[in-house]
Amino acid sequence: MFGLDDKHVVITGAGGGIGRALVATFLAAGARVTACDRDPDLLAQLSGVETSVFELTDADATADAIAAIVARSGAPDALVGNAGYTRAETMPSVDRKVWDSELAINLTGTYNLVTPALSSMIAAGGGSIVLIASVNALAHYGNPAYSAAKAGLVAYMKAIAVEHGRDGVRANCICPGSVRTPAWDHRLAKDPGLLAEVAQHYPLGRLVTPEEVANTVAFLASPLAGGVTGTVIPVDAGLTAGNLRFVRDIIGG
Repeated sequence: MFGLDDKHVVITGAGGGIGRALVATFLAAGARVTACDRDPDLLAQLSGVETSVFELTDADATADAIAAIVARSGAPDALVGNAGYTRAETMPSVDRKVWDSELAINLTGTYNLVTPALSSMIAAGGGSIVLIASVNALAHYGNPAYSAAKAGLVAYMKAIAVEHGRDGVRANCICPGSVRTPAWDHRLAKDPGLLAEVAQHYPLGRLVTPEEVANTVAFLASPLAGGVTGTVIPVDAGLTAGNLRFVRDIIGG
């Protein structure tokens, strides 16, 4: 139903928790997937895909990788900028090194990816770009440098949508809340009750799954969302809809 049969989908961060769900979802929809990551061992765990290994923070290496992908498999019909990274931190932990690293990986790295891919997409008649931002782009939940980078992604996405809509390019952002991926494992090893505490902040009473993020990305990448561009969709179990704990404990209490 998604109309993605034989469409070429390029996914970065494909070896991570959300990335693997994205790969599985697009393959199930009939797409041809090019899975990209900086860690070849993570890509080796995937099947049914073409792969590409490069470091997004290296602009030249990224441009060369995109050129090779286009030469091999054609311009992307959909480009999913999923790769990202952060640490748990608050303002006192942010120094210049942290700031530069977070912006390089989460914002400039996406620019390095989109710039060469966009030209090939325009030449091929257009396509869909979906960037994975975060609820941190919409409100503050810690991680200041990461939040700034993800907010920058939203602004960058809107620039693409506005300036390249006439070229047949749609651009949108997904803003996940906390997603239950292996990234939580080391924290749960220290505090097995952590997820139960986190879930209290979410109106649905749970974290989002990687598959729920991937399903929303697939919708935005597909012809079903043909009239949708320049939008931000939180996939966050209701976190950004309001402060549940305030309503429950202060108003209701």
